[in-house]
Amino acid sequence: EDIFMVSDLLLGGDLRYHLSQDVNFTEDSIVLYACELGLALEYLQSQSIIHRDIKPDNILLDEEGHAHITDFNIATTLVDGQLATSMSGTKPYIAPEVFSVAMDELPGYTFPVDWWSLGVTLYELLARGRPYDIHSATSLAHIKSLFNNPIHFPSRWSSNIVTLFSKLLCLAPGARLSSVSELKQVPGFKKLDFDCILEKQFKPAFTPPRDHLNCDPTFELEEMIVEAKPLHKKKKRLAKQRSLRGSSSVDTPESEIEAQLVDFVPYNREKELIKREMETKENEWEQELIEAMNASTNSPNAPVSPAPSTVGLLVPPQMSRRRSSTKLNVSPLSVQVRLAATPNQRPSGAHGASAPTTTHGMGERDSGGGRSAGCYDDVFLKAQQEEAEMLSNNPTPPIVPSIQIFDRDL
Repeated sequence: EDIFMVSDLLLGGDLRYHLSQDVNFTEDSIVLYACELGLALEYLQSQSIIHRDIKPDNILLDEEGHAHITDFNIATTLVDGQLATSMSGTKPYIAPEVFSVAMDELPGYTFPVDWWSLGVTLYELLARGRPYDIHSATSLAHIKSLFNNPIHFPSRWSSNIVTLFSKLLCLAPGARLSSVSELKQVPGFKKLDFDCILEKQFKPAFTPPRDHLNCDPTFELEEMIVEAKPLHKKKKRLAKQRSLRGSSSVDTPESEIEAQLVDFVPYNREKELIKREMETKENEWEQELIEAMNASTNSPNAPVSPAPSTVGLLVPPQMSRRRSSTKLNVSPLSVQVRLAATPNQRPSGAHGASAPTTTHGMGERDSGGGRSAGCYDDVFLKAQQEEAEMLSNNPTPPIVPSIQIFDRDL
C-alpha cells in the first residue's frame, strides 16, 4: 500500500519557512544557492529529469545551511529530444513557455523551465517578493500580459546580482541561463571554485538556528490530518483487507508475503549483546568447574564438610543459589566426593544385575537411566563418620572455601 523512502536528514527547514520568519538573505547567500542549486539542476538534466516545481517550499537546508532540492512529485523524464506538454508546477514559478504550451502557442518545453523557476525563487529570497504578481487564480491571458512588463531590480542590488537575474529570468528559453557553464560566465561567479561548492567546503552566510524546530508544527499537523490514507490508520486498513481476502479459498501471493511478514522477527541488537554476554559467562563457569575438579583430584585428603542426608546427590551446606539461576556455590570438597563416588560398574543392588555404565563426570546418568546411588551412599556415610570424628576433636568446623561453578546436571 505504501512505499517508504529513506533520505538524508535535513534539519535546517525549507526556504519558505525562513521567509516567513523574516530572515534577511544577503547577496552572498543568493550566490551560493545559485551555485548549489545550479549544480543540482545540471545533475538532474544529465539524468534526463526535469523537476518542474522549483520553489522556496521545495528547497531544504541542512544544519550548516547548504541547499537541497526535494519534492519530485511532478518530475518527469525527457529523452531523445522529447518535449513536455502538460502545464505542471506552481503558477507563480512556472516559466512563460509552459503557459504558451497551455495556450497552444508552442509544441512543448524542456529543461530551461527549471532555471526560470530557480530565478523566481532566488529573486523572492532577496527582494521578499516575486518578480511578477502571479497567483493561483490569475488567468493565462493576464499572466501573458504581465510578462510584457520589465522586471524591477532594486537600486541597492549589485550589478552582478542584476546580471544573474536578467539571465535566469529571460523570457526566451533558448537565451536563458540554463547550465553551470553559463553560470560560470556571470560576473562574480568566474572566480568561484565549483568543485569546492559541490563538496560543501564553502560556509553559507545563513545558518539555520539549532535551538528549535525549523518548521511550523501546526502546518505539519494539518497535513497529517487531511491526508487521504494516514499512516496511523494503516493497521485497521490492512486488517479489513485481510478479512475480505479471507473469504477466498485461494491463497494469493500477497497473502503469502503477509504471512511471512507476521513471522518476521526484527533484529534486536540489545538481545544479541545479552546473549553473547551469557555465552561468555557460561564459558567462564565451565572453566572454573574444570579447575575445581582438577584441584579436588590433587588433594584427596581434604576434610569433608557435613552434608544433609540426601540419597543419590551430595549437596554441601555451603551451596546457595546466586541471582543467576545457572550459578551455584559448590565447595571443592563436594566435587572431590562426587569424583570419588563415580563408579565404573553399576552396583548389583541398584537395579538388579550389574550392567556396564559410562561415566562422563560429576553425577552423570548411567546406561540404565538412573544414578549410581548405592556407591554414593557408602562414600557419603564414610564422609559423615570422618566429619563426626573431626568435630569431636575440634568443635569449630573448618571453613571450606566455595567456588562459583556452572553445573548443568544440578
